[in-house]
Amino acid sequence: MEKHIMRWSYWLGIACVVLALVFRVLNALGFLMAEVSTKGNSIGYHSFLRGAALFLGTAIATACFTWFNKQST
Repeated sequence: MEKHIMRWSYWLGIACVVLALVFRVLNALGFLMAEVSTKGNSIGYHSFLRGAALFLGTAIATACFTWFNKQST
């Protein structure tokens, strides 16, 4: 059961990262989504800070997922 929870939560997190990147790129290009409201069209230093935090979290999740797979085999 733990293996399934870990696997599904990891892939759900990766899907959320991809969606966040797609929505940010579309917002930066000026394609505003009616259902999704974001903070604006500008890309500044804060966007890179949030992106770095997003990728850091993804890297930590990937390392944990890899470690969990090695432990369970």
